[in-house]
Amino acid sequence: MEVIYSMTGYGEASAPVGAAANLSVHVDLRSVNGRFLDASFRLPDELRAAEPALRALLAGALHRGKLECRVSLEAPTASPAMADIALLRPLLEAQSELLRQWPQLQPLSVAEAWRLAGLQAAPQEAPGALAAAAAQAARQALHALQQARAAEGTRLREFLLERCARLRELGQRAAELAPQAVLRMQERFVARFQEALDRLGGQPDAQATQERLLQEAAAFALRVDVAEEIGRLQSHLQAMESVLERGGEVGKRLDFLIQELHREANTLGSKSTVLELSELAVDMKVCIEQMREQVQNLE
Repeated sequence: MEVIYSMTGYGEASAPVGAAANLSVHVDLRSVNGRFLDASFRLPDELRAAEPALRALLAGALHRGKLECRVSLEAPTASPAMADIALLRPLLEAQSELLRQWPQLQPLSVAEAWRLAGLQAAPQEAPGALAAAAAQAARQALHALQQARAAEGTRLREFLLERCARLRELGQRAAELAPQAVLRMQERFVARFQEALDRLGGQPDAQATQERLLQEAAAFALRVDVAEEIGRLQSHLQAMESVLERGGEVGKRLDFLIQELHREANTLGSKSTVLELSELAVDMKVCIEQMREQVQNLE
């Protein structure tokens, strides 16, 4: 049985840049449901060239869903305080010159100035080292994302199988109730037909009346018989359970089967002539709608 993946998940990871480990790349992956794979990237300027490789890595593992990939560079939090303070002077001098020429600019806050000084103090890494660290962090984040998607997919598989069992139970109850309902409606139809003849008066031909009565009763029974709809419903449920048990990429197949289940439940409800069958049809539609909402999240 193959793993079923949800399209909803989250994963993150960091990887050091170079041997000195004074800089790291952090990758953050978030995915939600979508008809096709739609990946968007937010990368710092230093890693723009790594986007095609990251896109290929993610597209090789993910097939559907809206994916957001955020990549950032992280400097160590603990830096020599005096070095940062020394670097503040040229920043503040540059700020003074900019504010003199453009007074409408906003001055830097203490936190912004400190961050910029820290970035200046960080050594410049080679593009190859940055790209390698980004790829390593992306693989780790992708693994975490897939684990989250697989866990959610397992939960959804169990939920859908439970809903299938519930629908099968409702279909069985409808199958047991339908012949009794048809018989009651036939008896009511015959009684009303006979009552109408009595009101007309006269003595109609008994054999012709009986034949016409049987024809009308049989036609009525065919119109309200739901055995075919119940049979197709059970067949669709069997196909759905088979797809869930097999696993893999099941979302589109299940979405089609959900539409077929909904069609049969609608037809059963429209044919229903007794309250009990109508209530069963409503319960089926509620159950199918719950399944539809969850199927939308499966890859």
